[in-house]
Amino acid sequence: MSTTAAEIRLSRVGKRPVPLPKGVTVNLKDGSIDVQGPKGKLTRVLPSGVKLSKDGDNIQVTADAVGADHARLQGLGRALLASWVKGAAEGYERILELHGTGYRCEMKGRTIHFNLGLSHPATFEVPAAIEAEIPKDSKGTVLILRSADKELIGQACATIRRLRPPEPYGGKGIRNRGEQIRRKAGKTAKGKK
Repeated sequence: MSTTAAEIRLSRVGKRPVPLPKGVTVNLKDGSIDVQGPKGKLTRVLPSGVKLSKDGDNIQVTADAVGADHARLQGLGRALLASWVKGAAEGYERILELHGTGYRCEMKGRTIHFNLGLSHPATFEVPAAIEAEIPKDSKGTVLILRSADKELIGQACATIRRLRPPEPYGGKGIRNRGEQIRRKAGKTAKGKK
C-alpha cells in the first residue's frame, strides 16, 4: 500500500511552536511533562508517538514517524501543550448561571450547596485544584470557577450543570454564561366550540 500526499503532509497545527510566556517553566521527562506557572502546576502525559524539543522560549512538537496518524497525534500534542501552558500562565475561568425562581447556591467550606427546587439537597464538592467564588451582588445566582486545568474545570462545570440542566420550555436550570437554550412552545389550550 503506497502513501498518498495527504498522509505524508505534516500537521499544520503541529508545525507551529508553542511559545512560553514569562514565568512559565516546562520540564520534559520521558513521556511526561511538568508545566508550572503563576496560576498552578500541571503534570501530564503526552500521547505516544509525539516528541518534544525545547528551543529557547519555544517548545516544538514533532511526530515520531511520517503518516496521517502521526500527523494527527502531532497536532493533538501541540494543542494539548498550548492548553497546559495557557492554563499555567493565565488560568481558565467558567461562569455558571442559575435561572429559575428560588434557584440559589452558597459556599460552605469547599462544598457548594444548591437550592434548585429538588426534593433532596444538591451539593458539589469543589476539587482542590479549582477555586470557586459566588459574587455577593449576584444573590447566589452566579457561580465562578477558576483553575489552571482546563479539563478539570470543564468536568466540574458539566457535573454542576447536570444537577439541573436547562429545560427548553421555561428556561429554568443551570447554564454556562452565554449559552443559548433553544426554547420550545408549550401546549396551547383548545377552546370549546
